[in-house]
Amino acid sequence: MDKDKDTIHEQTLNNTPESFEEIVRIVKKARERTYRRVNEELILMYQEIGKYLSEKSKEASYGSNYIENVADFFAQNYPDLKGFTRRGLYRMKQFYEIYRDDEKVTTLLTQLSWTNHLKIMSGSKSPEERRFYIELAIKEKYSKRELERQMDSSYYERYMLSNGKNTPTLQKAKHETHNLFLDSYVLEFLDTPKLGNEKDFQKSILENLKNFILEIGKDFTFIGNEYRVQVGNHDYYIDLLFYHRGLSCLVAFELKIGEFKPEYIGKMNLYLEALDREVKKETENPSVGVILCASKDDEVVEFALSRSLSPTMVSEYTLKLINKNLLQRKLKEYTEIATEKSV
Repeated sequence: MDKDKDTIHEQTLNNTPESFEEIVRIVKKARERTYRRVNEELILMYQEIGKYLSEKSKEASYGSNYIENVADFFAQNYPDLKGFTRRGLYRMKQFYEIYRDDEKVTTLLTQLSWTNHLKIMSGSKSPEERRFYIELAIKEKYSKRELERQMDSSYYERYMLSNGKNTPTLQKAKHETHNLFLDSYVLEFLDTPKLGNEKDFQKSILENLKNFILEIGKDFTFIGNEYRVQVGNHDYYIDLLFYHRGLSCLVAFELKIGEFKPEYIGKMNLYLEALDREVKKETENPSVGVILCASKDDEVVEFALSRSLSPTMVSEYTLKLINKNLLQRKLKEYTEIATEKSV
C-alpha cells in the first residue's frame, strides 16, 4: 500500500507545472536554432544577390540603369516578394561591396539580423565603426531598437574617447576592468525634472533599470539598491550594487548629482573593502567601484585615484543625447594626436 502511495506521489510531482517548463525550454531552444538558421540563409542570400548585382552593374552591356530594371522586373512579375525594390537592391549591392574585402567581419555577418545590418551600414562613418557595432551587437544580442539607441547615443565615439585618456592611474583602472566602463554615460531616459537629489537619481534609475543596464552593458546583473554593508558598529548603504558576469565581480555604483569631489574615493574604498571581506565569494575577483557624477575634472580624478588600491572608475553622465558631430570631431583630434605621437 505504501509503495502505491509513493508511486502516486511521484506521478503527482511529475505532473506539476514546474515539470512542464522543461518542455517550454526545449521549444524555445528549437525556435532560436530555427531563427538563427533562417537568418543565416537570409544574410547569405542578400550577400549573393549583392555580389551578382555588383558584378552585372560593372558590365557596360547592362547599362547604368541595371538595378532600376531589376526592380521594375520584380515589381511587375513578383509583387509579393518584399525587399526587391530599387532601394532594397541597392542595399544588397552595398552590403556585398562594403564587406567583400573585410575578412575579419565576413565570418560575423550571419550572426546579425538584416535590420541591424542596415542600421550599421547607414549610421557608421568608417570600417572601424562598422566593425565595432557588429561585434558589440553580437556580444550584447541587441534588438533593432537597442542598437538604434546605442548608435544614436554615439556609443562608439564615447567608447573610443574613453580609451584615449592616457593618465597613468586611469589607464591602470581601465586595464584592470578590461575597458568595460566609459568616461561618459548618456542617461537621456531618466525623468530629468525629478532629479533633485541623489535619492531621486537612484529612484529614477530603478524605474528605468532596463535602459540603464543597456547603457552600462548587458553583462550586469542587478543585486539591489541601498545595499547594506557593515563596518565595525556602523552600517553603510551602497546606492546600487550589481554583479558583472564578464569580470566575475561585484560592482558598486555611487550616484552624485554634482561635480566629483576627492572625498568620494575614500567612501568608495570603504564600500569595496567591506564587499570584499563580507560579500565576495572566494572564486570571484575583487569588487569594482563606479562613481557617477554630473561632471568631473580629469586632473582632480587622477590625483584622487593615485593612492587608491581598489579599482575605481569615475564617470560623468549627461541627461540628454550628446551632439554626435562634436564627439566625432573630438575623436578625430584624439586619433590625429595619437598618430603624431606614434610616428
